[in-house]
Amino acid sequence: MRSLLVLPAVLVFVLIFTGTIACEPNSDSSSHTSEKPRVITGAETLISDYLHQLEGRRIGITGNPTARVDNAHLLDTLLALNTNVTALFAPEHGFRGDHGAGEIIKDGVDQETGLPVFSLYGNTRKPTQEMLSHIDVMLFDIQDVGVRFYTYISTLGLVLEAAAEAGVEVWVLDRPNPLGGTYMAGWITEPEFKSFVGAFPIPVVHGMTIGELAKMMIGEGWIESDTVPELKVIPMENWTRSMNWEDTLFDWLPPSPNLPGFANALVYPGTCFFEGTNFSEGRGTPHPFLNIGSQTFVFRDHDAEHMKSRYPAFFSRVDFTPVSIPGKAPNPKLQDKELRGVKITPQIAKPDSLRPMELGLELLRIAKRNDQFFETKRFLYNLSGTRKINDFLNSDLPPESFWQDDIAQFSEQREPYLLYR
Repeated sequence: MRSLLVLPAVLVFVLIFTGTIACEPNSDSSSHTSEKPRVITGAETLISDYLHQLEGRRIGITGNPTARVDNAHLLDTLLALNTNVTALFAPEHGFRGDHGAGEIIKDGVDQETGLPVFSLYGNTRKPTQEMLSHIDVMLFDIQDVGVRFYTYISTLGLVLEAAAEAGVEVWVLDRPNPLGGTYMAGWITEPEFKSFVGAFPIPVVHGMTIGELAKMMIGEGWIESDTVPELKVIPMENWTRSMNWEDTLFDWLPPSPNLPGFANALVYPGTCFFEGTNFSEGRGTPHPFLNIGSQTFVFRDHDAEHMKSRYPAFFSRVDFTPVSIPGKAPNPKLQDKELRGVKITPQIAKPDSLRPMELGLELLRIAKRNDQFFETKRFLYNLSGTRKINDFLNSDLPPESFWQDDIAQFSEQREPYLLYR
């Protein structure tokens, strides 16, 4: 039986009137509630079952706008409950989610609460001991997207490392992996290509939650500290590995500015590889990661037919012009250039069926063959974690044949850290 919590009147007002957000059931979900229990996030469980353990302690939060409890931000919820929150920590895109990809974030003050905000995506990406001197417990609550090069899990690793050195506990408030817990794809990062978009030796699509990954980081010795981090994972309830995002009945709240909808996040594991080329990946348009193109790319009818035969999506020719969008894509690649390319429209939301990484890599190979000016950059190896991506680009073989051994190895390695079945 889950314990009940009497909420102050101010929090009740916040929960009722702040609107629909991520990690809340969709408005049309009432017909489903009798069929299966709804997924309960780690943040909700924190408030109902663990809040008494934070009494008398100074609390820090590493989060962004996806850190929600019902209709309110976790920060607002905790403050309304008189929890002693003393510092905020901002990953890429900022604590309030108002910075574009790669934008430097500076230390500052949260305008809504007056609390200090320490940047984890600026001059330092690892919390300093001075930053951590303000807190006793760090809450980490961010909606991840299930992809290795999405930088929030790299930030989580650095938070664990710094917290271990400072004697600060880290509580990870677990959330669903939008790509589910069974779809895995891509190469395991090789040591040569360890970076902020490849901090750990895991596949590109890992099929784990952030709580499970935190346990694995410690258990596999990936955290560089002489002291073992004090980690507590607050688990979800009613989430299973076979669930897709639509099964959770949660609305989508963008975890970063260029993933405005679930369709963008669904194809992101594959089309993000175009960031390692001279092609546009759609930033600066209404359809980031769904629009792919260059000034000279020709996407032919037989290319569309081939892609449609392998993946449940529509592939249509499109012309688009990336423009500067402050706070989202301030300096997009090929800004103000008229581009030709392809627009992807997924017809299914199940990652195991769509296989988005394979989809994106096949488009990458088509781009290489159809555009004489196609170029790759070193960043492509950072994203893939290996130079083996060249073998794929120069072949006619299906993408998945290039990482079968990596996935088999990782599937066995991750087993002791899985919290959900």
